[in-house]
Amino acid sequence: MKRRQFLVVTALSAAPTILTAAKTAEPTVIVGHGDHQYRVEKNWSKGNHAAVPLNNCHEMVQASDGRLFLLTDHAENNILIYKTDGTLLDHWTLNSRSAHGLTLGREGNKEFLYITLTSGKVVKTTLEGKVVLELASPLVNKAYSTKSPYAPTETAIAPNGDIYVIDGYGSQYILRYSKTGEFISKFGGKSSLPEKAGKFLQAHGIALDTRENEPLLVCTARIRNELSWFTLDGKHRRTEYYPGAYLSRAVIKGENLYSAVCFGFRKNDYRMWTGCGFITILDKDNKVISCPGGEKPQYKNGILMPLMKKGDLVNNGHDVCVDSEENLYLCQWNSGKVPPYKLHRLSL
Repeated sequence: MKRRQFLVVTALSAAPTILTAAKTAEPTVIVGHGDHQYRVEKNWSKGNHAAVPLNNCHEMVQASDGRLFLLTDHAENNILIYKTDGTLLDHWTLNSRSAHGLTLGREGNKEFLYITLTSGKVVKTTLEGKVVLELASPLVNKAYSTKSPYAPTETAIAPNGDIYVIDGYGSQYILRYSKTGEFISKFGGKSSLPEKAGKFLQAHGIALDTRENEPLLVCTARIRNELSWFTLDGKHRRTEYYPGAYLSRAVIKGENLYSAVCFGFRKNDYRMWTGCGFITILDKDNKVISCPGGEKPQYKNGILMPLMKKGDLVNNGHDVCVDSEENLYLCQWNSGKVPPYKLHRLSL
């Protein structure tokens, strides 16, 4: 594995032209609703991205030491590592142009990254980029027939270490592996029909939802504007519909669920449009309470009205990272190769 490393914090002052870039002042913009409002910092990244290029910013996670790990599909820089102030500390690569999903897993006092490549590979790495596990393709372990497409998009890690892979651009199944990589089972599958509960149309994201008495898997059926919850053994619990929200993946923080929206509706035109993204924030009952970059969510007679973009904050949202202070970091796909924006949580 090719790897490019730069010196970390102690060397930043000696080599500012390599890793850092000047920031310019920007006007104050506040987005969001209710108790979830944010000040936007578009110029958050201090990385010199002419020297350390990125492409689509797919996902971001925060390690326990506070560092932020950003996944991009630029083959030279799949992982970029930041401080919360935007300082670029380091970067490394898997030499992949299909890097798509990034999940942080903890084993005792150690942390690992699970990286999903839509080319058909899922790997577990150390935070420094050493590959310690690669999952067998379902075409190899006979979970799929030889004619079934496989293009995984995301992983979730159970408390016991089991690994769930969602095949969002392939056959739409959720594949369950043990923590050591043995295939266990699959569930889900493809359907464009809303009445097909527990099925998907573009099963884009999967995450562990720990907000209830038992942990559940929460999965996005992006084209159907849905979130679906499953038990860890694959039993479908419920599905919720969020009209206008073509959701990427769910991110759980406290009692809230956050998700970046990649596509959206236009006013009086309820079709899928690119460039119409925003962020959704759900409460513990999975009701939308804030839409940074979108119109204020409204319910009429208990029914959620179509969600819409507002302003120019989000083009095509692909992920939102929530840090330890509940600030947000917006990652975007097909949006001019912009680095993440930081949304500073306001005290109300």
